Amino acid sequence: MNRKYLPLFLLMLTLTFSSCSVFQSKKAAPAKSAKQKKSKNGIKPYGQVITKEAKTNKGLFDVHFLDNKYFFEIPDSLLNREMLMVTRIAKTATGIGFGGGKQNEQVLRWERKNNRVNLRVVSYSNYAADSLPVHEAVVNSNFEPVLFSFDIKAFKKDSVVNNLVIDATNLFTKDVKAIGFQDQRRKQYQVKGLDGSRSYIDTIKSFPKNIEIRHVKTYSAGKPPSNASTGSISLEFSNSLILLDKEPYRKRYFDERVGWFARGQVDYGNEAQRAKSVKYLDRWRLEVKEEDEEKFKRGELVEPKKPIIYYIDRATPEKWRPYIKQGIEDWQVAFEAAGFKNAILAMDPPSVEEDPDWSPEDARYSVVRYLASPIPNANGPHVTDPRSGEIIESDINWYHNVMTLLRNWYFVQTAAINPEARRPEFKDEVMGELIRFVSAHEVGHTLGLPHNMASSSAYPVEKLRDPAFTKEFGTAPSIMDYARFNYIAQPGDGDVALMPAVGPYDKYSIKWGYRPILDKTPEEEKEILDQWILEKADDPIYRFGKQQIGGVIDPSAQTEDLGDDAMLASHYGIENLKRIVPNLNEWTYQEGESYEDLTNFYNQVFGQYNRYMGHVAANIGGIYEYYYTYDQKKDNYIHVDKDKQKRALQFLLDELYETPEWLIVPEIYNKIQYDGYLEQIRSYQDRNLTRVLDFGRMARMMENEELNGAEAYALNDMMSDLREGIFQEIKRGQEISRIRRNLQRSYVSRMHQVMTEEQSSIPARFRKYINQSKIDVINSDVRLIARAELKQLESDLKRAERITRDEMTKYHIEDLLDRIDLILNPKS
Repeated sequence: MNRKYLPLFLLMLTLTFSSCSVFQSKKAAPAKSAKQKKSKNGIKPYGQVITKEAKTNKGLFDVHFLDNKYFFEIPDSLLNREMLMVTRIAKTATGIGFGGGKQNEQVLRWERKNNRVNLRVVSYSNYAADSLPVHEAVVNSNFEPVLFSFDIKAFKKDSVVNNLVIDATNLFTKDVKAIGFQDQRRKQYQVKGLDGSRSYIDTIKSFPKNIEIRHVKTYSAGKPPSNASTGSISLEFSNSLILLDKEPYRKRYFDERVGWFARGQVDYGNEAQRAKSVKYLDRWRLEVKEEDEEKFKRGELVEPKKPIIYYIDRATPEKWRPYIKQGIEDWQVAFEAAGFKNAILAMDPPSVEEDPDWSPEDARYSVVRYLASPIPNANGPHVTDPRSGEIIESDINWYHNVMTLLRNWYFVQTAAINPEARRPEFKDEVMGELIRFVSAHEVGHTLGLPHNMASSSAYPVEKLRDPAFTKEFGTAPSIMDYARFNYIAQPGDGDVALMPAVGPYDKYSIKWGYRPILDKTPEEEKEILDQWILEKADDPIYRFGKQQIGGVIDPSAQTEDLGDDAMLASHYGIENLKRIVPNLNEWTYQEGESYEDLTNFYNQVFGQYNRYMGHVAANIGGIYEYYYTYDQKKDNYIHVDKDKQKRALQFLLDELYETPEWLIVPEIYNKIQYDGYLEQIRSYQDRNLTRVLDFGRMARMMENEELNGAEAYALNDMMSDLREGIFQEIKRGQEISRIRRNLQRSYVSRMHQVMTEEQSSIPARFRKYINQSKIDVINSDVRLIARAELKQLESDLKRAERITRDEMTKYHIEDLLDRIDLILNPKS
């Protein structure tokens, strides 16, 4: 081609190709249209978002994993349906609780708004039936906050489904506090924020009724409880998203006279002339089949529509499975009292070959999870529908090391009368029965029952030495108390029962909470439920006493105690400890082993001894708490009688403040430690002095005296009795031993605190959980009584100083006088 025509040819060629693109516009139109649509609202065709490379997990939502992102495919039918999100710590850092600890529980709703999906938080703390006019006001006053918002990425529409797709990744990788670490812990460890580079989603699994998410969060922290060099905390969270039924289960209203886990709401539809809070029970859906209603009315046992089934984790050692199962099914007798047979069952899960998709995380299954953990514990949380209290599922966390706890308790509480407990390692049959006991206790929690700490005080102490009585009734009326093992029984008492079982209180409470009252509304059945309570009201076996946290005010509702008289029970307990101590070397002997078990069991003796002191001390200034109603015409709060309080103080003076020589055993000390026994005894004596000279206890004693006059154990009388008992050598002119000198210095130190300190305050968020009798110390009689006691002690010491002949005693008295002078005359 002639060079001079080349530019013209290229121009024509360009125009020709341009023309081709115009001529082919009809074929290219779909691609252009899709591109325009994307630029308009960001929504792509389904196949461009969920490609063939995606890994799909089908269930409640189809969950697609692609390019390190997780997409939720949400059916239209599940928009605006209520779902429960339960957040737990699955794996924790050292020093932050234990795996399985619940962080949050909230109802969520997925709501479409144009081309976005909002995840909203639904509250049931305020309520009114939607048939009432006030319902609209409740809705308007409880606007649902948006937890997270998502762009719709694609739609999937055909004759079968109508779904929308969102990218859910950021919900679990960003710092969304509602599904992560609690604010309270963030403040404690000075959490500064989330480190996204060390945070990620581990797994998301979808099941028919729930979606299970595991995600790791790493937070930058100023005070991490462990691994401080990293300046951070890493935790693995478990989030369960569970679909709630369209129609909630029927409620049963709570009554504090029967112990039960419950939840509350303010019912604005109630006719009371105030915003009234109502509470209803946490309980499983146990219903009578329609064809069995007549049998049930005749009093025949019937099978429920759907039983409560617990599966035993595949990881559970084979030899312990029968005992865990038996602990679960021990509750059959209680459900028979509620009118059901075969209401609670223990089953093995299908094998991997039988069902490869079976998972303990599936919300359709309640599982006893066996965890390889050094934590010496077990716990029984449950997941509950907040609209009704219906328990949806429960996973009991069974930590391997709970056996260490059982071994320690069983040894120190029963070895004096029980040859099977006199060894470091128990026979499998013995440990199995202990596992069964703990299994039954934890299952009780998952059924809705809290601890009933008053139960163990229902039986007379001497009855717990009676084989016939204990075989019939166990060692406490409820397995939900912390009544471990029978430390009261003495050698020669015979074949007494050593532990509680599902007892008469448990049967009563399960009947009260679960027995269907047919043809009655929740409001109408309250009269019948109240009558069931009144039938048992005067029998201590059926009394409920809540767990006390912080200080013990009610001495009849303590942990780890037995019997109706703490002084007599603790006397028997100490007699058994005195039998155990001389045999510790023999009973812990293992060829070629170190003294680790000897050390452990000796410390267990000290710990048990201290529990007895705590049980006794609680009677001084103690008040019994009951839960009567107007129609019962009884007082809810009754002070412990004067004689019992005086006996309690005398017990402490005799058994603790008088040196417990039986605990000082050179043959043991020389094997387990190079020093420390003096300090160990001093610390226990000092701890119990602080218990007795507690500001709250003093406040209750002064009120008792004001209300009941001479019938009360007056605070100044108690303080005088305590001083005279601790300083008894002073008036007698006797030599004071080193351990007694330590005790007397602890007394003066505690009196200094009484004279100079105020009652410690409890943070507002804990006040509803922790017991404390409040007192303005500086404006009360506490300090004038303390001052009078110190002046009397000062006078007694000066008199003793003149007559004592022992050199160390003389030095001790001079030191005490100087200390007291500094308290009474701080300016000097």
